[in-house]
Amino acid sequence: MGGKKKLSLKQVERMQSRKGKQEKKKEKTTKLRETKPSSIVPPDLKNEKIIDELKKMRVLTPYAVATRFNMRISAAKEFLKHLEEHGIVQMVSGNHSLKIYKTAD
Repeated sequence: MGGKKKLSLKQVERMQSRKGKQEKKKEKTTKLRETKPSSIVPPDLKNEKIIDELKKMRVLTPYAVATRFNMRISAAKEFLKHLEEHGIVQMVSGNHSLKIYKTAD
């Protein structure tokens, strides 16, 4: 008996124009989101440029290292852990979610 009523011509035109605008917005947002892929592999421990770059930083956190070397935070955590094992950095403070390091003198 009931059901959806037929749309008028004006309503159909409005819906089509809105769909066109939404598609244009989607195209713009997808173009803006293009970023460089983050590397998963941590940098080499023996590279002197990387060690010098780390020594310039006052405080080493996984976030700071990840943004500096364009890597994932999980890879930065592993990288800092390996640096601590080799004696290049020392852990100042930390808990299970965040560890703060400084360069060893």
